[in-house]
Amino acid sequence: MDTLEVQALSRFDEAKLSKYHARMVITAGMGFFTDAYDLFVIGVVTALLLPIWHLSITQLAILNGASLAAAAFGAIFFGSLADKIGRKKIYGYEVLILFVGAILSACALSFTWLLLARILVGFGIGGDYPTSAVVASENANRRNRGFLVLLVFAMQALGLIIGPSFASLLLALHISPDIAWRVLLGFGAIPAASVFYLRKTIHESKHFKKAKSMPFEVSRMVSELAGHDDHVKIQSLTKRSLLKGKWLKYIIGTAGAWFILDVAFYGNGISSVLIMKTISPHADILTHTLLSALIFLCFAVPGYFLAAMFVDKIGRKVLQILGFAMMAICYALISLVPHLTEHMGYFLFVFGISFFFVNFGPNTTTFLIPSEIYPTQIRASAHGISAAIGKVGAFIGAFFLPILLKSLGLHITLVMMATICILGILVTFLVPEMKQVSLMKVDDEENLKFSH
Repeated sequence: MDTLEVQALSRFDEAKLSKYHARMVITAGMGFFTDAYDLFVIGVVTALLLPIWHLSITQLAILNGASLAAAAFGAIFFGSLADKIGRKKIYGYEVLILFVGAILSACALSFTWLLLARILVGFGIGGDYPTSAVVASENANRRNRGFLVLLVFAMQALGLIIGPSFASLLLALHISPDIAWRVLLGFGAIPAASVFYLRKTIHESKHFKKAKSMPFEVSRMVSELAGHDDHVKIQSLTKRSLLKGKWLKYIIGTAGAWFILDVAFYGNGISSVLIMKTISPHADILTHTLLSALIFLCFAVPGYFLAAMFVDKIGRKVLQILGFAMMAICYALISLVPHLTEHMGYFLFVFGISFFFVNFGPNTTTFLIPSEIYPTQIRASAHGISAAIGKVGAFIGAFFLPILLKSLGLHITLVMMATICILGILVTFLVPEMKQVSLMKVDDEENLKFSH
């Protein structure tokens, strides 16, 4: 990449917020709206399908977990492709897969059909994590990169609000359950289709183009100074390994924190079930759905948007450590303070604080950090691996924590969740702070090593 192109990238890096950034947030964020919507509604759908298809407990668990498992593979696949062939060439196909999966889900005539369609949906959702994160990060300016990337992720909050709201509307209108579950699943295709065109019209990332040309430029300069052709240098410079040196430490930091978050996050899920049973033990699915939406709206949504507003001021690591610490404290309080669960006001307050700090903390930062700390040539792959391992944590939490809850009880289970959150604090120290740091610095420092 010549000097003029480098200067242009530097100006882009220092640019003020503009309509370009707003369009990027919408283009990337609508995918996360769809992701959150599709992951939520399956819980309502399986509840509606239970008496219609006479599903077993095992079939319910498989349907609820299929998308999470498939998302892990989708994240790795799309992350790797984005690094190999470019962001522009691959971006958009993950929502196309999601679109097809949503349509097939709505048309399902059997358990097997629906399961395969949900696997397809999950694969597309997984692919959206590394591609959207990297596209948002590489198209953001230096000063507001955290804000813009987390605005994209905050669209997840809207999906989690619209999902239960739409489900509640269908139930309140007394739509036949046999029709309602198909409408709920089919609706997920609409936002996915709406951004496919936008995603295919984006320009290739300037950072990706710079990374593709920079190794050859550095190698050429080294060869000229040495007076010979250095083909080995060219080949070695274009490769990076996530299993060596500091990249291995970083991947343990980003993937480990994401895994821990997704396991510990189900501590909130356990608490929410307790709330439902305490407030309305005999309520129907509509009441429980509305109550879930209300709790999420009051506690979780502010966490998403406050994280976006403050992450560029207080830093990624500080926010993640703070979030894990407060989650651990809240889980410990619920578990260890006698009779806390018997006083609904106190319980709701502590539960709400934990839910707030999930999002004003590791739920957002684990998405942001891997989109910044790796060099461009492995950025999407590293993000995909981190997201995939996070989804493995979610899968483990979804299947094993209910078993722990039944065998050990709420209090001991939440003590375990608090301990896991402390581990999240420890792995956070493995990654560098990227507040106000240019992505160009990460690439330039890596390439500079090969010129010595």
